[in-house]
Amino acid sequence: MSAKYEATVTAPVNIAVIKYWGKRDSALILPTNSSLSVTLSQDHLSTRTTIRASPDFGKDRLWLNGVEEDIAASKRLINSITTARNLRAALEQKLLSEGAPAETVVPLSKWSLHVCSENNFPTAAGLASSASGYAALVKALGVLFDLPQSTSDLSRVARVGSGSACRSMFGGFVAWQAGVSDDGHDSFAVQVADRQHWPELQALILVASDKKKAISSTAGMQTTVETSELFAERVRSVVPKRMEAMQRAIAERDFGTFAEITMRDSNQFHAVCLDTYPPISYMNDISRSIVSLVHAFNAARGRVAAAYTYDAGPNAVIYALKDDMRDLVELVTYCFPRDDSTLLEAFYPNSFAIFDSADQVGQRLTRPEVAQLAETAGKFPPGSVRRIIHTEVGDGPRVLPDSESLLNDAGMPKHAKE
Repeated sequence: MSAKYEATVTAPVNIAVIKYWGKRDSALILPTNSSLSVTLSQDHLSTRTTIRASPDFGKDRLWLNGVEEDIAASKRLINSITTARNLRAALEQKLLSEGAPAETVVPLSKWSLHVCSENNFPTAAGLASSASGYAALVKALGVLFDLPQSTSDLSRVARVGSGSACRSMFGGFVAWQAGVSDDGHDSFAVQVADRQHWPELQALILVASDKKKAISSTAGMQTTVETSELFAERVRSVVPKRMEAMQRAIAERDFGTFAEITMRDSNQFHAVCLDTYPPISYMNDISRSIVSLVHAFNAARGRVAAAYTYDAGPNAVIYALKDDMRDLVELVTYCFPRDDSTLLEAFYPNSFAIFDSADQVGQRLTRPEVAQLAETAGKFPPGSVRRIIHTEVGDGPRVLPDSESLLNDAGMPKHAKE
């Protein structure tokens, strides 16, 4: 039986607290400003990708969530694979030049690939699916090709697929350095702090829509760069100051500062989108209601106890420390009840992380101040929030054993859809 050349990995979602929006080079995906994100736990949000190389495959093929996609239609996907292949080809040539026997150097750079990828969360709904997807792809290519490059080096490869994917190459708190070079060699991701640095920090994701967004991030960014008068000031002055302040807040575990910068940067990002012509609006009425609820929660606490942020979509990510999260979950599940047709585990899969039993989700308000706030806010129509995910700061891409492969012995998807 011939050897199988394959790698399977999972990669996490990251949610930016200092937003990336706008490119100075669209081909290399070089950003107009640096950004900073929090990597979320892969136990709740991740992309799993298996890549197999074989001389028997006729061409490169890709399956996403069981459906075959036209790999040639994605220039970014081709860029990432081609960049990784070139690194592998250079490695093969180096080994041969150093005297390695030709029969021991497997020409993986010349073989076709079968790529199978699955998300456990909605795709293209503003939950950073492209970030985890390209990070998983690049990490799997790095393992398959046995590339010697560092994680920051590989983050450049992920970047040419999806800009924010470079941040998903690390766990914890991650900065994407914009760089200034035209060739992009100084535009890569670095870890600011690992996941263990601030274990009390948790996140609550409220999915206000699981539908594909009408305006893609790529199209939205280009229009913003071309038309927004506020955008230049954000890039020139606001973001550099916030990057310094945010890194300091993370180092000191200063939640109040972390939270305020997170909310202000989210607000400004969406203000810039509205300043785009024609205006872009990724948030909906439920999104704005969640913003109001978070500020009301903070007012009731007498301090900044929670912070919202929104990427290019209507779905909220709310950060809070562990001691405040229970009350926040009680409030949110009460104000945004599930639709009767939605199973509890689909609506709030982590219910037992907060509640003693499933029956308590959306029912019990244990603190008087939370009950009073819930009464003031009122209940929204069932199903206004499609799903609630309670998670925490997570690690970077994980290499899985062969038993976790998404491909069968023939190199075809195990979970293919007709």
